[in-house]
Amino acid sequence: MKFAHPSDTRNQPSLALRHKQTPHKLRTADPSRRRHPLSALRPPPGPDRLPIPAQVTPHEGLTRLNGLPRHAAEQALRTCCASGAWARRLAAHRPYPDLDALLAAADEASYDLAPVDIAEALGRESLPLPPVAAVYSAAHTALAAAHAAYQDRFGHTFVVCLDDTAPDEALDHLLSALRDRLGNDREEERVLAADELRRLARGRIVRLVRNFPDLLDRPDHAGAPGPGPEAAERECVGNSPYVPV
Repeated sequence: MKFAHPSDTRNQPSLALRHKQTPHKLRTADPSRRRHPLSALRPPPGPDRLPIPAQVTPHEGLTRLNGLPRHAAEQALRTCCASGAWARRLAAHRPYPDLDALLAAADEASYDLAPVDIAEALGRESLPLPPVAAVYSAAHTALAAAHAAYQDRFGHTFVVCLDDTAPDEALDHLLSALRDRLGNDREEERVLAADELRRLARGRIVRLVRNFPDLLDRPDHAGAPGPGPEAAERECVGNSPYVPV
């Protein structure tokens, strides 16, 4: 009897056949809960991921946010992004050791939002209105017309983060972004709007932590229910000058 040596591949199936596998059946999921395409933009792991401004020492506001009851923390966080799923996720993962960790968690939660969650957040947004727009009626009219066209095309408010834009350039930047994005298709614009929500949330978190009010020492928290973290945060002067929360 003749035995084939293991190195003799003449009578062995090809490598492609040996590794051929039967594809698994795809499971169907609720389309409203599928992750938004923004998740594809999640930065790859590495030292350059999620560039966040360095924080030397923990801020007292973060300590207060960490110590709030979960429901109160969710209310406060929803002033930064109105998605309930986003706020619940961040509140559940407390305590955060520093602002950097909170911002990183906020980015991760934004990348994982489902379309229904993004729609919820967009539904609570309002058009950013730089102060100069109220002074120049022509600019205000142009802005209103462009935004009406945008809402008619995409079905939600236009969102853009102006935190890094100089006040005297904010109106031009806003109008230019509005007109440019009117040419997008629906899916492309959903991805852009989702990323703008993420950027807005980051800036609002920074302002929330830096200006977090002394909620527990307020007289209205001694007995009768007071305005709560959401209303209190709105009173802070550290909110974005361009984008209402």
